[in-house]
Order: sequence, then structure tokens, then C-alpha cells
Amino acid sequence: MENAVLITCLSCGQVNRIPSAKLQAGPKCAICAEPLVAGRVGAVDVLIHDKATRSDGMPLIVDYWAPWCGPCKMMAPEFAKAAEALRYECRFAKIDTEQFPAVSQRLQIRGIPLLILYSKGREVARLSGARPAADIKAFVKQHV
Repeated sequence: MENAVLITCLSCGQVNRIPSAKLQAGPKCAICAEPLVAGRVGAVDVLIHDKATRSDGMPLIVDYWAPWCGPCKMMAPEFAKAAEALRYECRFAKIDTEQFPAVSQRLQIRGIPLLILYSKGREVARLSGARPAADIKAFVKQHV
């Protein structure tokens, strides 16, 4: 399949091969039928996080947050707005650093909220602190 993109389902973890030309047609996961390019934020566990950040061909931005963090809660709706606006350019996920502390340790996260942008299996850039949707969109567009 020429010009295909690998996309990890943020619901079940299945890696799907999607033709680039069909990304805007609403592709669904081959296993669970969840939309792969949905314009919303997917909550992930450590296994799906690791698979998506390593194998996805489409850029992925991850919000590292915790339920007790006030700025994290304030930024959540802004992160969702940015996800909708950039639905065909980047996928959005979040992971609870309190529930999955090993991720924070491995990535040397010292403060939250923290956004990390991944592309083609590597970390591209970090953005710390609570940000409005406009800042998040600008950050993604600058680095993708």
C-alpha cells in the first residue's frame, strides 16, 4: 500500500495502516471500529502511549496531567478545542501521570501540565504549563 500511514488506535492499541488519501474520510480501527482521526482527545494507558509514540506516522501530541492539578483541569477544554481544530494534522492524547508514574519517570517530567509532540517515532518538542487552544495550535503548526 503506497503512501500509507500507521495509526495506533487510542482505544484498543491496534496499529492500523491507513492510506494517506483516506485520512479525511473518517478511518476506523480494524479491531474495535473506533474512529482513528476523530478530532478528540483520547485517554491512554502506558502500553498504548508507548506504541503510539513509537509507531504512529501521524503526529501525536500528548498531555501529561493529573486529576489533582488545577492548571491541568483548566487546560483540558482548550486541549480539546485544539484537537478538533487540528483533527487532520495531528492526533491528541492524554495520560494520567498519577496513575502511570513510570511514564513520568522515564520521560523525566518535572512539572505538569506538559505537552510533548511526537512525530515519526521520536519526541519533537515540549510545551509546559497550561495553554489556550491558540497556543497549542501554534505549537503544533510550528513543529509539524
